Amino acid sequence: MEIIPGIHQLKVPIPDNPLGYLNSYLVKAEDGCLLIDTGWNTDEAFGSLARQLGDEGVSFGDLKYIAITHVHPDHYGLVGRLKQHTKAQLVIHEIERSFLESRYVHYDSLLDEMDQWLRINGVPEADRPQLQRASMMVLGLVWVATPDYPVRGGEHLRVGDFDFEIIWTPGHSPGHICFYERAHRVLVSGDHILPTITPNISMHRQSMGNPLPDYLDSLRAVAALPVDVVLPAHEHVFHDLPERVQEIHEHHAERKRHIVKAIGAESKTATRLRRTSRGRQWGCLGKSCRLTPSGGQ
Repeated sequence: MEIIPGIHQLKVPIPDNPLGYLNSYLVKAEDGCLLIDTGWNTDEAFGSLARQLGDEGVSFGDLKYIAITHVHPDHYGLVGRLKQHTKAQLVIHEIERSFLESRYVHYDSLLDEMDQWLRINGVPEADRPQLQRASMMVLGLVWVATPDYPVRGGEHLRVGDFDFEIIWTPGHSPGHICFYERAHRVLVSGDHILPTITPNISMHRQSMGNPLPDYLDSLRAVAALPVDVVLPAHEHVFHDLPERVQEIHEHHAERKRHIVKAIGAESKTATRLRRTSRGRQWGCLGKSCRLTPSGGQ
């Protein structure tokens, strides 16, 4: 689907996941194309992406850049396989680059740290092994590739008539980035802003800063940009960026009020808080929730 002349949305399947597919974005230009996010490493995803690129008259060899919003498997997982077929430069935030080896290659230390994290947060010993290794199932969905062009935010990717500024938007992942094209008033938002659901904002062993305040600050930063169309990584294209940002701020303010009320005067671990709050309005905290897509690490 062509969103505006030169920018196409590609739907890459992510099977057995309620989200259904990842929205990848192709920016076409005669001097080389830009692909933003790839899907995860399955034959179905690879074949679908290749077919959709071909439908637009583009081969992997025509790609100048592959840019990744963050290194969760449904966005980054297919990159290594694609790099076997293209000389495109791989663009990832330098913080996300720092996670690649510890998450997807040599991960024993991270597993040990996760066990400690679960213990600190009150998870019973009998439940810890399953939760500790919960992310191991995605290892086969990731083909690791090292970025050619690590970024920090503020850099520009120029493709034909398009000039995308890289906007650092920590929260869902510490090195999450969005891509802003000022002349066309387009924001490629990754998982940072989605039209009807909210991204998973989590504390974990590789968190940096304070993820929720970082996320809310990042929302304010992009809300100030002149934007006509938002291209998210899931669901559908939308247009009312300031209104959607306000909705997300209100959602998190309400959830924080519920959490403070549930804690009361007595300190609680995260596990105990979840157990004592079952059946309340925010009872999906810590579980799969309609408002929160899966896929975060």
